[in-house]
Amino acid sequence: MIDGRTIRPGDVILGLPSTGLHTNGYSLAREILFNKCELRVNDRIPCAASNSKETVGSALLKVHPSYLPILRQLHKKVKIKGLAHITGGGLIDNLPRVLPENAQAVIELGTWPLSPFFRFLAEQTNVGDEELYQVYNMGIGMTVIVSPADAEKVLKTTKSYRIGSIVKGPRGVVLQPKTK
Repeated sequence: MIDGRTIRPGDVILGLPSTGLHTNGYSLAREILFNKCELRVNDRIPCAASNSKETVGSALLKVHPSYLPILRQLHKKVKIKGLAHITGGGLIDNLPRVLPENAQAVIELGTWPLSPFFRFLAEQTNVGDEELYQVYNMGIGMTVIVSPADAEKVLKTTKSYRIGSIVKGPRGVVLQPKTK
């Protein structure tokens, strides 16, 4: 059973990409897109740093993938210590649910690509990173916690990102800028 009991400081947090909002943050996204920006469903998402041809409607209706096939494949190759599906509550609320006492998740911002859609939503809000990463999945749909020795195996066999690590501390999530 994958219940998080074997998670220890030094373990690695890997993120499997999301396809979009999934089940997360639709109320705020609609407020931003339709009320604040006065966009319509067929309008393209206006992203200065992107050539995105994605429409507002297609971004909102992206299908939420099943991570089960990927996780079954990984479970055969490595010891998965913890899993967190990033839905309502984002990384901030979901990741701590799998952590044992005195284990803290440190997430390095900028270690995975943000889609033009998430970048646009972030640019249009007046909230800080913590709230953004609590309302939205910000491009990570599932987290997988493994030992450092198993992290490379996962990164080589799946589309995933090394997004953080486990440290000793109070159960929770700390967001920090990417270190060089």
